[in-house]
Parts: sequence; structure tokens; C-alpha cells
Amino acid sequence: MNEMTHTEMHFYEPRLGHGLPHDPFNAIVGPRPIGWISSRGADGGVNLAPYSFFNGFNYTPPIVGFASIGYKDTVRNVQQTREFVWNLATRPLAEQMNASCAAVPPEVNEFELAGLTQAPSRLVAPPRVAESPVAFECRLTQSFQLQGADGSPVDTWMVLGEVVAVHIDRALLKDGVYDTAAARPILRGGGPADYFEIGPERRFRMWRPR
Repeated sequence: MNEMTHTEMHFYEPRLGHGLPHDPFNAIVGPRPIGWISSRGADGGVNLAPYSFFNGFNYTPPIVGFASIGYKDTVRNVQQTREFVWNLATRPLAEQMNASCAAVPPEVNEFELAGLTQAPSRLVAPPRVAESPVAFECRLTQSFQLQGADGSPVDTWMVLGEVVAVHIDRALLKDGVYDTAAARPILRGGGPADYFEIGPERRFRMWRPR
């Protein structure tokens, strides 16, 4: 009989604090895809910002979503125009992505700030990042403020959008199959500055049970 090994667990209740040098939540729920969102406000102003709480939530129709901690320019723009574009953040574009998260006034165009090129979208008004190999044009489906278990409002807004158009660099299609690793996507990790890159050497496959 194998003896059960004793594991010492660090336990905490988030409402009382974690007691660690840095909140581990973001590191545990990670790495996370980056929501690099371009939007256009009702006044025509363009915004580009990365969000580390982002993911895909449905196949048909395809729906993606991001959460904004604080009511930021992106949320306001999307609520005004009901459109946004998700741009894939890759290792070659990491520095530009990071530059686009600078806290600047609404009138500042982060495309220009980060040295990026605006490319026209097909079905929505916000531009794409021309240098990004993949982009999803999205139309807003839902936008709402999060709340805690006690029903009290949280200073975070969830934005969900249906993907109505997709742009993919053909170089990433291998025999018609999208090659995730070839795009070199970057993911947000934990700590104050950790990111990860997806590479082919970490790939493994599992087929679903029949």
C-alpha cells in the first residue's frame, strides 16, 4: 500500500489578502491569451489596448470576450459603436503590444504610439493591426459590469463579441490547417512582467475518446 504523501498547502481567502509578495491568481490562471483590442469611438478616434483577461467562449457563432479592469476607453468605444477587432499578439510584436498599454489620454492613437500600421477592416469600422498575422472583426453581443458573490458591483466590465470576419496570414495555414505555434503567439503569465511564447517543441497531441 502506498502511503499518502503530505503536501503543505498555502491557504488564503482573497478577501483577507494572500500574504505573498505578489498576488498568485494571475499566475495560476495562466498563461492567458492576450486580448489586443482595437476600437473606434463615436467621435472617430481610434484606440488600441491589450487585455490579459481574454478568451474564446463559443464555436457557432464564434464568440470572444475580454474583461477590462476599470471602465477604460476600449469599453466606452465598443459600447458606443458595438464593434471591435481582436489582433493576435506575437513574439515579434511583443514590444509594440506592450507600448500600446501605456496610460495615455483618449485622443492619443496607440497605433502611432507603438509604431504600428492601421489596416482597414472589411465589415467593421475599427482598423486592424496590419503587422499582426491574425485578426477577428467582432460585433458586440453583450457588455456588462461584473459583480461579487454578494451582488455588489466590481470595477470590471465584461465585453463579448461575435466574430463576423477573420483574417489569417496564409503562411500559417499548413495543408489548410492553422499552425498555432508558427504564429509565435505570446501569452500573459503571472508576476509583474512574465510572458510566455508558444513553440512547436512543447506540442503534444491527445485524441478524444470515442
